[in-house]
Amino acid sequence: MKENYVIGVDFGTDSVRALIVDAANGKEVASAVVRYPRWSEGLFCDPVQSQFRQHPADYVEGLEQSVRSALKQAGSAVQQNIRAIAVDTTGSSPVAVDKTGTPLSLLPGFEKNPHAMFVLWKDHTAVKEAAEINTHATKFKTNYLQFVGGIYSSEWFWAKLLHTLRADESVRKACYSWVEHCDWVPFLLTGGTDVIQLRRGVCSAGHKALWAKEFGGLPPDEFFSSLDPLLKGFTSRLFSETFTSDKPAGKLSSAWAERLGLSTEVIVGVGAFDAHMGAVGGQIEPYHLSKVMGTSTCDMLVAPIAEIKDTLVHGICGQVNGSIIPGMMGLEAGQSAFGDTYAWFQKLLQWPMETLLQQSTWLDAAQRDRLRSEWSDKLIPELSKQAQSLPIGE
Repeated sequence: MKENYVIGVDFGTDSVRALIVDAANGKEVASAVVRYPRWSEGLFCDPVQSQFRQHPADYVEGLEQSVRSALKQAGSAVQQNIRAIAVDTTGSSPVAVDKTGTPLSLLPGFEKNPHAMFVLWKDHTAVKEAAEINTHATKFKTNYLQFVGGIYSSEWFWAKLLHTLRADESVRKACYSWVEHCDWVPFLLTGGTDVIQLRRGVCSAGHKALWAKEFGGLPPDEFFSSLDPLLKGFTSRLFSETFTSDKPAGKLSSAWAERLGLSTEVIVGVGAFDAHMGAVGGQIEPYHLSKVMGTSTCDMLVAPIAEIKDTLVHGICGQVNGSIIPGMMGLEAGQSAFGDTYAWFQKLLQWPMETLLQQSTWLDAAQRDRLRSEWSDKLIPELSKQAQSLPIGE
């Protein structure tokens, strides 16, 4: 029997992971993780302003390095039988692009401009714009927020676009369209050169960009242009059609086939969000709540379309037909700061040790580093162990 292997690439907040799986049985064959070097240095971010930007070069380099590393582990026999590659990413993490679909920060003059980079999901610089969208939506007969829980977030597509257009004139003039990370990577892998031809996933479109079949696609231009004239005509440069994650975005371009050591016959899947694909990996079933826990935590649930009918759930992060599993209604909620809160708490608890260790005259630099590393690894597990010993009532 012919062997078939597939590659999954997960772009997380801090790193990208590539996984090779045997399509016959789901068995993991190889995997690799690559951290984003620019992000690790804290470049282009300003936590005080809640600004978190990621350079596309981190994604491109991480994609190539992680896949090549996993393929090297798997061996040539597996490499020759790779049939498909698909990606998921954080979201909403959009970027300003030109007509060719190239992120502006990959073009001369924008290389170090944070507004020309991907606006990471946890960037909250668009709080003002989100509030304006929520107020503005009440003026229309059609409730364009009905499928995103009735409340639009500063973490999402339109709020971030409006903030970016307002914040930087040079980016505003060069920005032809606005693209989610999960949609851009398949476009990159297939060698896309026309952003209008870019296949947008229903996952990102429905949960973050207000796309819905009931609206005939995106809300009308009037909704956005009356919010701010800067948005006038933008919907015409975006999309009206979307695709579920079981559909192909195309085939691997010759350039990327050469970079990865794969065939141009390899199918590239339509992209989706990381938490949604995590739920699929966890074998989510109708009415089974799936929690994907990382830097944030996402709660996913799927339900048959015929059963959910016109029920709307207020306060969640969207309900979209086909967003998690094609043919099902996908519902998402969660806590954006989940893992970051633990990281903050750990740093807070470690502050006395970090500060006093630097002043120690008993230990040399190598010993201080070893102690710091050991403390860091053991702190949260030990606190968890002690907490579990407490009576439930306390």
